[in-house]
Amino acid sequence: MVRVATFLLVLSLALVASSLTARKCVLTGNWTNDLGSNMTVGELNAKGEFYGIYLTAVTASTEKIKKSPLQGSQHLIQENTQPTFGFTVNWNFTDSTTVFTGQCFVKSNGEEVLKTMWLLRSSVGDIKDDWKATMVGTNEFIRLRPQE
Repeated sequence: MVRVATFLLVLSLALVASSLTARKCVLTGNWTNDLGSNMTVGELNAKGEFYGIYLTAVTASTEKIKKSPLQGSQHLIQENTQPTFGFTVNWNFTDSTTVFTGQCFVKSNGEEVLKTMWLLRSSVGDIKDDWKATMVGTNEFIRLRPQE
């Protein structure tokens, strides 16, 4: 009886441990969002900092859209499999800056998704126009798969 109880205890611990080892969400790579914008996030350094490129699919500017640099950081707690992060995009084609903050998740089907909120600050010529200079929104990014 003791052997059966010990076996069942070890089996339950193994099952619980396997359910706790969730797949880690990795920020590095190519992503596309719900509006068709694409970004590439480079490797994280030891401090959790990263750099990349953002190509927006939408703009209020009349200028031609160009790839723009992004830089940010990811929270680096080792146990965190679904990390939070933030990054800034300095647009190369307009006098605006956008900051994103979000979290990297792994869905139950194994798909990685970035849930983000952003603030876009546009330059205005006078302080009286400050009220209309900042927009806020959300985006969901999914990993771009390599085309075969």
